[in-house]
Amino acid sequence: MATSQLTASSVTASARNLASLQGLRLSTVKFSSFGTLKPGAVTSRSFRGLVVKAATVVAPKYTSVKPLGDRVLVKIKETEEKTEGGILLPTTAQSKPQGGEVVAVGEGKTIGNTKSESSVKTGAQVIYSKYAGTEVEFNGANHLLLKEDDIVGLLETDDIKDLKPLNDRVFIKVSEAEEKTAGGLLLTEASKEKPSIGTVIAVGPGTLDEEGNLKPLSVSPGNTVLYSKYAGNDFKGNDGSNYIALRASDVMAVLS
Repeated sequence: MATSQLTASSVTASARNLASLQGLRLSTVKFSSFGTLKPGAVTSRSFRGLVVKAATVVAPKYTSVKPLGDRVLVKIKETEEKTEGGILLPTTAQSKPQGGEVVAVGEGKTIGNTKSESSVKTGAQVIYSKYAGTEVEFNGANHLLLKEDDIVGLLETDDIKDLKPLNDRVFIKVSEAEEKTAGGLLLTEASKEKPSIGTVIAVGPGTLDEEGNLKPLSVSPGNTVLYSKYAGNDFKGNDGSNYIALRASDVMAVLS
């Protein structure tokens, strides 16, 4: 049975309102001012002069969000509600956006004795890792607060093929999956194995070592590479081609 905590200053009922309580079976009612009252000991006189007050929860409102360290605040691009042909998509079919506009950046990160400023600036259009960051509703719009390292690259157009990778990211055009077996049998879409070979389209500038020096990546645009099968973030270009952005450490070999 629930126990009610009532005080003379915060919760009481008038004698007239007490009548509405008659018929209820009270176990024990605790009053911080009066001690413990047993059933039958509560009378209209006990409540005379007391006033009931309801608690109100006020949601905090924020006027600004300032990222700290190497964190970046991104305004999330709105989810597409229609296909290119104008067909309205149900909520379950709307893909979660992976892009947005940078609205604030932190002061940067410290590597060794070197402090590095953020490589993205306010107003930049960016693509980020699919499950990165923490969503924040701010100024009536959805934002994402994430680390700069979770930003895959810059995208100034509407076509993913123009992505400019950041840091140690490598952007690859995926080779088409084999449609036939070695014996000539036609493969269904479900049985086509996900390819892990592709051509490097663009690479990031590299990473900083402990002394703050830029260490370039070991692959270059034009290289045909073999990469880890389930690494990175997949994208589809406007021309229907498949692309993937992953870290240089997920590239296992250069093929020739």
